[in-house]
Amino acid sequence: MSNEQAINAATATFYKALNVMFTGDGQPMKDAWSKAPDITYMGPSGRYLVGWDAIEKEWSVQAASKLGGQVTAEKINTVVGTDMALINCIETGVNVVNGKTETVKLRSSTVFRKEQGAWKVIAHQTDLLGYMNPPK
Repeated sequence: MSNEQAINAATATFYKALNVMFTGDGQPMKDAWSKAPDITYMGPSGRYLVGWDAIEKEWSVQAASKLGGQVTAEKINTVVGTDMALINCIETGVNVVNGKTETVKLRSSTVFRKEQGAWKVIAHQTDLLGYMNPPK
């Protein structure tokens, strides 16, 4: 399998894990990530987390919230190197917050690193798109 094919599979695994997490099971998301101390997560809440310990806790909290719904990646742009890859996309879908369906539209960047032959997430950043999510 080429690096491009492998990173496409890793990206699909990441988004499948994200949607499983919305059901309350955070383990697939945790499995998709590197366990290194240099990894980062910057989600739509604005938090900036560094290192596996902090990010693992975040996935546990998010899984426990059982947001429901589903998010997909659109307009994916992939840049693949020998041992690093970058995915930029727009994440769209819905989550259920306090019983109310909320539209999800985010700009997203995900960085993967090849570790012991497997592509693992080392950075994920999402930003709300103001023009898609106007203030209420």
